[in-house]
Amino acid sequence: MTMLDDPATSAMWPAAYPQGYAVVDVETTGLARDDRIVSAAVYRLDARGEVEDHWYTLVNPERDPGPVWIHGLTAEVLAGAPLFGEVAREFSERLADRVLVAHNAAFDWSMIAREYARARATVPTRQRLCTIALARELRLPLPNHKLATLAEHFGVAQRQAHHALDDARVLAEAFRPSLHAAARDGMELPLLECRPLTEWSDAPAKPLIGHQPTHRPATWRPSRRLPPCPYPNPGRYESDKPLAQGMRVAFSGDTSVDRELLEDRAVEAGLHVATSVSRKTSLLVTNDPRSTTSKAVKAAEYGTPVVDEAAFTHLLRDVAPARPVPAPRADG
Repeated sequence: MTMLDDPATSAMWPAAYPQGYAVVDVETTGLARDDRIVSAAVYRLDARGEVEDHWYTLVNPERDPGPVWIHGLTAEVLAGAPLFGEVAREFSERLADRVLVAHNAAFDWSMIAREYARARATVPTRQRLCTIALARELRLPLPNHKLATLAEHFGVAQRQAHHALDDARVLAEAFRPSLHAAARDGMELPLLECRPLTEWSDAPAKPLIGHQPTHRPATWRPSRRLPPCPYPNPGRYESDKPLAQGMRVAFSGDTSVDRELLEDRAVEAGLHVATSVSRKTSLLVTNDPRSTTSKAVKAAEYGTPVVDEAAFTHLLRDVAPARPVPAPRADG
């Protein structure tokens, strides 16, 4: 008998739980304020997490599609897609009066809220639930909180990672047993308020993705001790391959996402966060590769690969596991 059929779970279902959920995934051109959604998917679930229906759409972002090597959507594919304003009403029908559920929900919510604000519309949902937060509340025995890891824990097969519809399906199937486990334990769901944007300025996109002006000295940041990376350095990042655990990653310049959050996510993915650039550095993350910071100058000198913040954050979604270290050969 599964948890879904457990009479005890059914009898003890918390009355305060939401009456419906909208499991959402969006693929985007990046992470900054002016980045756009290129595809979106919604799985509607009933109060107990059972699938009611699903929906998927491409969206013309009216700009460069960003990291095509991640989401696979080229400018040619998106050219004939509807604008977000043209699908906002249909999107709203699937979100209305439901809790928005997403993996790293703060990101999906912020992108959706901005698109609605641009379309002079309001998102019809007032609460969101992050499946990462739920997994932590349930104390699931996961080595990390990537969607692929959550899916493997619940035996859900991924068919096309970074495709919004398949990611939403995977998340919906993983969310159902999580929801039932929370109900069985009488746990309060980690719901957060969704505050829609009420104003939007159509300012031109900044030329540097994620670049933000700063009022603090750019040459000094308080140091903090990060845990040592347990994996050997596999070498430099190659643009046609994923990141791999053990790679040495350095950050330079301003970022739209808090620097410490980026570093923590990198460490959680199994990367080594370096405080300087050397010949062993696998990758430099910067939104201004033309800057004259010491890290950018050394990266140019050593030929270190460079990506911007948006590309790096997308790459973090699918970090390859470390290669096993060969055992030493016994003599004789």
